[in-house]
Amino acid sequence: MSHLLESHTHPIAVPHQHRLIFTRDVFAPGNTVLADLLTPREPGGRARAVIFWDGGLEFAFRGIEQRITAWFAANAARIELVAPPVALPGGEVVKNDFQHLQKVWSVINETKLCRHSFVLVLGGGAMLDMVGFAASTAHRGIPLVRLPTTSLSQGDGGIGVKNGVNFFGKKNWLGAFSVPHAVVNDLDFLKGLPLRDRRSGLIEAVKVALIRDAAFFEFIAARAEALARFEPEPFEAVIRESARQHLEHIASGGDPFERGSARPLDFGHWSAHKLEQLSDFRVSHGEAVAVGMALDLIYARRTGLLPEVHCERILQLLVQLGFELFAPIRQVRGARGPQDMLDGLEEFREHLGGRLTIPMVRAPGDRLDVHEMHGPIVKASMDELMQRFV
Repeated sequence: MSHLLESHTHPIAVPHQHRLIFTRDVFAPGNTVLADLLTPREPGGRARAVIFWDGGLEFAFRGIEQRITAWFAANAARIELVAPPVALPGGEVVKNDFQHLQKVWSVINETKLCRHSFVLVLGGGAMLDMVGFAASTAHRGIPLVRLPTTSLSQGDGGIGVKNGVNFFGKKNWLGAFSVPHAVVNDLDFLKGLPLRDRRSGLIEAVKVALIRDAAFFEFIAARAEALARFEPEPFEAVIRESARQHLEHIASGGDPFERGSARPLDFGHWSAHKLEQLSDFRVSHGEAVAVGMALDLIYARRTGLLPEVHCERILQLLVQLGFELFAPIRQVRGARGPQDMLDGLEEFREHLGGRLTIPMVRAPGDRLDVHEMHGPIVKASMDELMQRFV
């Protein structure tokens, strides 16, 4: 006998537009890119907005806060800046300390922003994650405009629909999916990056090429020496194409909010996230992903998934681009550091839920998923990393 009395279902379709815009000198007085985005939802009146920015940008771009303020003043007839630009620390620290999240919420509350207002965030991936989480949870969601300033966030991290902060010692344990109102990549910010941060964006470009586009991989490989020197034309071209590839995958891959078990864009990330955590985030995300990709490439070769010729060519490209493929592991805490990275497999599965699904590659542009990884082979792959790249 059924206890079900009645049941009703009806699909809910919510159309989203995921917008990615490239510009230069976004806060120049005559640049209207932001003004064209920050429009009132209802006719008449002005849009209301607040902007949070990475205070560390002042070192590379002197007077940036004054330029932001001046831009809003010049566009005051269209947009009301409801508070002075709010500076926050950049880097992973902004996701580890709840006082920064609470500050963003406080500013939103005190300025009486609503779902017809806008939150802007200017900074690297960690800043975008934290402010994005605050905006997505305030009033159940305030439109967000992301202004990524690092090569990593312009080419990957700032493009997606995920926001989050770290909790329980785990990366992005608290978070939300929310499609930003727009992502605006100002390519001029790339020029002020330290070399370490400039290089990081290249690893995510290699990653997305490996999982979906062999032609893009060949484009990168053919320009490896120029990219290692950060020559502007090829460097910007790679970051722009990486961003486009990430946007296309998220928007058309069929699972933007990750309800399934597959996460192709996280190739090399299961161990990278653990390496960041074990190093107390002294190892950057880009550096960790380079190690994680190298580990998975060697694992794939050892298990017969990836021919040696492809494995060696990809590893050599990572080295050519300037990435160290073992040295970051030395920065982990505790005596069992490298072995502790194996804990990342279960945390990776737990974070997504469902069946463990790890993306691998058989050749550039040819991805497959595996559902188990053998600990002894992972350990042997780590040992090989140490022996070859120490």
